[in-house]
Amino acid sequence: MKARQGDYREGKALAAKKAIPRDERLPDADVHSQGFRLTREARRSALAEDYVELIADLIEDGNEARQVDIAARLGVAQPTVAKMLARLTAEGLVSRKPYRGVFLTPAGLKMAQESRERHQTVEAFLRSLGISAETARIDAEGIEHHVSAETLAAFRRAMAQGG
Repeated sequence: MKARQGDYREGKALAAKKAIPRDERLPDADVHSQGFRLTREARRSALAEDYVELIADLIEDGNEARQVDIAARLGVAQPTVAKMLARLTAEGLVSRKPYRGVFLTPAGLKMAQESRERHQTVEAFLRSLGISAETARIDAEGIEHHVSAETLAAFRRAMAQGG
């Protein structure tokens, strides 16, 4: 127990030395936890959004969305794709036909469209800041899942104002 108390005191002293000053006090716990809850929810939906957006892209390019193509474009193994497609099917976002590709349901198509719109807005905003096309595309891929409607609207206003 004494070692633990010593470790605690040592850790607290080290944290005090390296403390990063905050602009504000910690918010109320309920308010504070809301951001963390939203982030966890965004993480859970990000993968599904990536899959349905890619499936929509493959189909729109005139191809079938095949498991092998999805795996190659996402840089994952085919069994990983198979597992995710089973989840998306169970969630009513995709349908699969034997010896055919994967198809989006109306709910999957809606999710893909919303995800693509967020991605395009974030990417355009980053480009408006002078970020290179490649970096903006890559960064937007992560940001699009975590950005709020309020922030997207602010991005659009800033771009419309030329800023």
